[in-house]
Amino acid sequence: MTDDTATGAKPPGELKANAIGFVDALVIGLNATSPAYSVAAVIGPVVALVGIYAPGVMLASFVPMLLIASAFYYLNKADQDCGTTFSWVTRAMGPWAGWLGGWAIAMTGVLVVGSLADVAVSFTLLAFGLDSWVENDLVRQLLTVLLVVVMTGLCVIGTELSARVQNALILAQVAFLLAFVVVALYRVYAGTSDFDSITPDIDWLSPFAEGGAALTSGLLLGVFIYWGWESAVNLTEETEDPATAPGKAAVWSTVILLVTYVSVAFAVVAYAGPDYLAENAGEEEFIFALLAGEVMGDWDWVVLLAVATSAIASTQTTIIPASRTALSMARRRALPAHFGHIHPRFRTPDVSTWWVAGIAIAWYIVVYQISSNALFDSLTALSLLIAFYYALTGLACAVFYRHQLTRSVHHFLFIGLGPVIGAGLLAWLLVESVQDMADPENSYSGVSWFGLGPPLVIGIGIALVGVLIMVVWRLRSPAFWSERRSVVDPALVNGKES
Repeated sequence: MTDDTATGAKPPGELKANAIGFVDALVIGLNATSPAYSVAAVIGPVVALVGIYAPGVMLASFVPMLLIASAFYYLNKADQDCGTTFSWVTRAMGPWAGWLGGWAIAMTGVLVVGSLADVAVSFTLLAFGLDSWVENDLVRQLLTVLLVVVMTGLCVIGTELSARVQNALILAQVAFLLAFVVVALYRVYAGTSDFDSITPDIDWLSPFAEGGAALTSGLLLGVFIYWGWESAVNLTEETEDPATAPGKAAVWSTVILLVTYVSVAFAVVAYAGPDYLAENAGEEEFIFALLAGEVMGDWDWVVLLAVATSAIASTQTTIIPASRTALSMARRRALPAHFGHIHPRFRTPDVSTWWVAGIAIAWYIVVYQISSNALFDSLTALSLLIAFYYALTGLACAVFYRHQLTRSVHHFLFIGLGPVIGAGLLAWLLVESVQDMADPENSYSGVSWFGLGPPLVIGIGIALVGVLIMVVWRLRSPAFWSERRSVVDPALVNGKES
């Protein structure tokens, strides 16, 4: 029998170690949030809610993300498992909570991949002047499915190739956004804006000037645009220095996103003015398309390609957390074993990756047949899943490290109190989301499903399906549910933190 370790060969069933470095992980974390698309999608609605204080909402939404990123950093130091939340919550809080956390992550990919690809196709076509193709539902849907298949293939072929593609896309995206911000602010100060532009003010960073329901709704949108940075940590088993590099990439990605979102918010609000943005909030991400022509003139394709490259990149990176989580669950016998298959040549989780893509394509096609608004409603339901598994992760961090929190002020603040506060804020937003989504009038469709808004019905449906599958699998394969809760190894903490 050959000794794989002695010969240097990779043991079967393992992901390819050291495939990417810190910078690659950082880029993947950034691209997973789809910054250009995200800010384009929410800037109109946020301004409609809070006016000129949109930059302040971007700043306030960053706080729970940074606190949860801290939880990801410390949990990854203790357990470098590509299943992230699933593995950590299982260890800290037991298999039932861990399984539900893993299910939530997997379903976020299913809900959003098709929509991201649709936006990528639409903005690419607009950038090349093919507006009529965008209006042709059949053509756009075929191209969307093709894009999902291509990006999924890149994920399977190899993490190194994925990283190289992501590096190119983030450079293009940042360059395009920076060009937009610079030109927009230049025209504001030069007085050449075609809108009722206003001079930026530091007071716009105050998130509490517009309180109450408007602030809460704005924060919900803000949390959505930061979501996705943890994709860097899902690649922990494939990253150099896996104990620290992925966690650092996650933290730094949230900081870079903060700077990006606040600067773009300042530029957009200053150039177009709050009245115009509020009146056109219903245009969603196409508000950027409208402003691109006004700000950039004949160079409007620069902004359109920024959103397109953003959505293309995120189409690929959003598959990563779902596929790696399914792999981790299969390895722990929380899902059927075939989801844990590793491609013998590329050392990637090919089966789980294609399954995520296939279900995402099916979801996109079926929901789109209902209406394009129903597709947007499914995206709104994302906030429920995001708030749930982020809050669960923050709580799990404090529970897993509970015996170490009083060892130092640093441990108490950054491993205990911070993640718990982040979890509490997200739990509050989760409750507010449920209350808001219960009213059908607050949905994109504006219709009632079983007396509730479609996004809430979708969220409840996903939760019920998850519980049903979990119970059935518990009866068929009880091994995973025998795992016991544990705490972090004190030697690991003291050795790396003191």
